[in-house]
Amino acid sequence: MRYFITFSYDGTHYHGWQIQPSGLSVQEVLQQALSTLLRTSIDVTGAGRTDAGVHARTMVAHFDVEHPVIDCVQLAYKLNRLLPRDISVARVEPVDDGMHARFSATARTYRYYLHTRKDPFLRHYSWETHYDLDFDAMNAAAATLPDYRDFGAFCKSHADVKTTLCQVTHAAWHQTGPCTWYFEITANRFLRNMVRAVVGTLVEVATILTAFWLSLALVQA
Repeated sequence: MRYFITFSYDGTHYHGWQIQPSGLSVQEVLQQALSTLLRTSIDVTGAGRTDAGVHARTMVAHFDVEHPVIDCVQLAYKLNRLLPRDISVARVEPVDDGMHARFSATARTYRYYLHTRKDPFLRHYSWETHYDLDFDAMNAAAATLPDYRDFGAFCKSHADVKTTLCQVTHAAWHQTGPCTWYFEITANRFLRNMVRAVVGTLVEVATILTAFWLSLALVQA
């Protein structure tokens, strides 16, 4: 029997989603909790990977058990009692054996949060830039991302991937307050460190343009 588990986590204290030889991962903690409650060794397969310190509002994984889970609601409840406070299970549900958390997913969405003024309440979940940015220019650059397929330039070196081809369907900056923004990107798959590299590149675009217009204004003056 195969089950999907939908959950969220704060990745601050984890070395990413995937099990690592040198640090605690979300996958390891979730597998241990399921194995304890179901009294058998459980392997969990996630819909994707997140890097160290990255959080997930909605993550899906699947696991298989030989005997059916009688009460999925109770299993979710017991998992939340057993798991640490930075991992929360929304639901557990049976699915067809052909469903796969990773390969059945058609798209994935990441959001990267940024604020341009010091804010002690955002420091753990948003990047503080200390300067204003030209978000119109950044959105213009982001709008070109769906035109490309090979994102090898945005992949961390020596990443264990068979292909660097990705299909981006949406990429844009959205403002949520006077000094707060988030970058949202949707694609069929992401490469290791890809979202961070894309965000850094877009910020660099804004920085270069700001410097250019400033130097032009000084020349004209």
